[in-house]
Amino acid sequence: MSDDRALEELARSSERLREEPLTSEAVFRGKLLDVRRDTVRLPGGATATREYIMHPGASMIVPMLPDGQVVLVRQYRYPMHRAFIEFPAGKIDPGEAPLATAQRELLEETGYRANKWTELTTIHNAIAYANERIVLFLAEGLERGEQRLDEHEFLEVFTAPLEDLIAWIRQGEVTDVKTVIGAFFVSSSTR
Repeated sequence: MSDDRALEELARSSERLREEPLTSEAVFRGKLLDVRRDTVRLPGGATATREYIMHPGASMIVPMLPDGQVVLVRQYRYPMHRAFIEFPAGKIDPGEAPLATAQRELLEETGYRANKWTELTTIHNAIAYANERIVLFLAEGLERGEQRLDEHEFLEVFTAPLEDLIAWIRQGEVTDVKTVIGAFFVSSSTR
């Protein structure tokens, strides 16, 4: 089957599975997240309730140094009650393009600027209960500057060889999904 025909079949299949929204209510509105509860008509005609989180989206950066090391951050994540090793990332502000978010977050969190940006892919990390999308970027040609953390943002910046990060992932020490995907994505393209 040609790529075009395969895509057409995927689109037809997706339409057959579509759930039609009947009602929608705001359950909670926060500074970052909105929680919604919708009633939907299922493809077979029955109705069901869908609860989900509305998220503005985010950008994540894989900052790659010329020697093969990556720039990482260690940040406390309250819902999990511990610090995580992650690639720099941040939410997309209203009207902001994902690349602008990536450039802003790289500078704010790490102090680095990049001369070369490559969009890697877009992921949806919690499709069962959130509409969040994260656009992943590779940042190269890094120049070190001054970190510009937000007033109530606390994190540590460090570098590590990409191979070490991959090993930490395999050992279960790094579990942040966007970082795992970004590391394997870049690792597979550098072989």
